[in-house]
Amino acid sequence: MNSFTYVESSESHPEIPLVGGDVTEGVVRVGDTVRRSIGPSSPLVHALLRHLEATGFPGAPRFLGIDTAGREVLTFVPGEVAGRPRPPWIADEERLASVGRLVRDYHAAVADFVVPDGVQPGLGVSMPPDMPPAPPYPVELVGHADYTPDNIVFRDGKAAALIDFDLAKPTTRVDEVANAMMWWAPLCDPVDADPLLREVDVPRRCRILADAYGLADADRSRLVEVFTLRTRRAWFSMRQIAEERGGGWARMWDEGVGDEIKRREAWLDRHGAAIDAALKAP
Repeated sequence: MNSFTYVESSESHPEIPLVGGDVTEGVVRVGDTVRRSIGPSSPLVHALLRHLEATGFPGAPRFLGIDTAGREVLTFVPGEVAGRPRPPWIADEERLASVGRLVRDYHAAVADFVVPDGVQPGLGVSMPPDMPPAPPYPVELVGHADYTPDNIVFRDGKAAALIDFDLAKPTTRVDEVANAMMWWAPLCDPVDADPLLREVDVPRRCRILADAYGLADADRSRLVEVFTLRTRRAWFSMRQIAEERGGGWARMWDEGVGDEIKRREAWLDRHGAAIDAALKAP
């Protein structure tokens, strides 16, 4: 037995499947714990969660070890998530602002986290040879990088915790805020938005999230640029992951996520100036 072996309690609990998300399968709740399969990103995720626990950050599950079935064991985070179909409160602006504050607090907690030697971030797939260039800004921290409504736990109407750190990677603050905006503004062609978010004022919602986070002026000025470059790269990376990983990634590709990304890029070309103006307005 090593320090990462999880010792089961003497009380027996059933395994209750947990649904949500697009690619993670076989997640179950056992008592006050969650069991998930180990993947290529697990070494980084485990180190990151241990760091968050050491800093006292309350908004993430705790990594408890590996069970006898070879699954990671995490604490169960109580609350509500915006599963499918999305709840009416998905468009609530107070909840939107709380997402920005939670991302800010996570960044403060992870600011001094260093990726351990020998740990490789990412999903273990190869870089597409035709991948467009990345935004030309230096890495600032290890981000969550997947702020979907399924991955944010709310309590008392406020974003309280993050779950599913599988896409965590070294990135920048503006990348992180843009990722949150993608899901919560949302930054996409309205045809691809949830019906409850198709008529919202997207530039206004981007400003609310940026203000709640406390996004610096320099990052506001480059956000549309960064998100446009990330969107162009997303088509190539999603295609590559679908080919190499299969499973939920392949299903998403087959269901048209590549076309959705292309529509997002075209939508950004039409509306990027309005978002930029809203972010930089006095």
